[in-house]
Amino acid sequence: MSILYYSTNEKADKVNFEEALFKGLAPDGGLYMPDNIPHIPIDVIKSFKDMEYHEIAFTVMRYFLKDLVEDSALRAMTKDAYDFDIPLENVYQRKYIMRLDQGPTASFKDFAARMMARLMQYFIQKKKRDLLILVATSGDTGSAIANANFELDNINVCVLFPEDEVSDRQRKQMTTLNKNITAIAVDGKFDDCQALVKQAFKSDELKELNLSSANSINFGRLLPQTVYYFYAYAKLIKGDEQMTVSIPSGNFGDMMGAVIAKKMGLPIEKLIISTNANDAFPKFLETGNYNKIDPSISCISNAMNVGHPSNLSRLVALYGGKMDENGNIIKSPDMKKMRDEIYSISVDDKTTRETIKSVYEKYKVIIEPHGAVGWKGLETYLEENDNENKLYISIETAHPAKFPDEIKKAISIEPELPSSLQGLEEKPEEFDKLIPTYDNFKYFLKRTFK
Repeated sequence: MSILYYSTNEKADKVNFEEALFKGLAPDGGLYMPDNIPHIPIDVIKSFKDMEYHEIAFTVMRYFLKDLVEDSALRAMTKDAYDFDIPLENVYQRKYIMRLDQGPTASFKDFAARMMARLMQYFIQKKKRDLLILVATSGDTGSAIANANFELDNINVCVLFPEDEVSDRQRKQMTTLNKNITAIAVDGKFDDCQALVKQAFKSDELKELNLSSANSINFGRLLPQTVYYFYAYAKLIKGDEQMTVSIPSGNFGDMMGAVIAKKMGLPIEKLIISTNANDAFPKFLETGNYNKIDPSISCISNAMNVGHPSNLSRLVALYGGKMDENGNIIKSPDMKKMRDEIYSISVDDKTTRETIKSVYEKYKVIIEPHGAVGWKGLETYLEENDNENKLYISIETAHPAKFPDEIKKAISIEPELPSSLQGLEEKPEEFDKLIPTYDNFKYFLKRTFK
């Protein structure tokens, strides 16, 4: 049965994957979700044990794409996108860190961005059209999308980032490319950047620019993010056990990848959703009342500085509820089921720094601020629950070398630069600056891309 995609606001027509990919945001302001989630039999999942990552990616994504993308093309795309390692580092007993930091921008965002860029290129070449991709980023998304689309024909990327809330290395990964990549430093916060992008998608005045999104509001980003959970399970599983995954979470795209993987049949016993001081979701899970944080709180785990996670409306939808784009609960989800399947915690900066230090002192393992939030979530969960020798995986979302100051403060070590970051400091930067009003942004887009 073909999969169609509905809007979480439930006021837009259903579309196929290609349309959802290019629209990004539904016309009614909602996010696209599949009207049915395919099931992968457990024997197929276990067969992934002997596959390379790109082969697992092909098999998992084919369940969604087989009606629109030829197998040979999809195989070529996954093989080209995933040409780097995915370390599964044992910390102690059966507790692992999955390092998603070996791609070209040393961030987990590479997994989604590279595959999404290739899917867009595939459909563009068939229809001979141009695209302008708008991206709001709180850290790693912008660099991953920029690098994934760099020098691709018929695609321009415009990335907005909060000027004072990204690290120097994160910024330079966006501002040193040029060519078909335009970077804008916004005098505001991530939520300001995201609001500008969302408003642009709703604007009739900008339709001629053929706008598309590469943020995690785009389902084309979420689908590739399901794959690494299948990979980790298949490589580490013993018998018929389930696994528990701890995910540091900001805009909740990575979290939704895990939720969708679980709905597809991956044996996930519990999801641990760890946020920084932006604790709207942990409080929602505890009380059933949702109050977004405006403005968002600045933390050292800067890619997670999100006061209202866009993808939360997708999670609410999967649990039978409805949330609009402003965070209003129209219909309450099944909170009991959500609490049974999800554990959530907020981790402040002080605890994040202490965790970086303690993990190194105990295990000689170096983690960065986002991964530290995830690991602290796992530690807290284990303190509150039976610590049997089950499979636990914590997600490390970025390379420690992207946050050298924090690492040096915590453990007095300069993290070694991966090859993807070497030479970055010497490259010249080029970016624009913008006061975050929609009129300013609209004028900039029309002037730059017409």
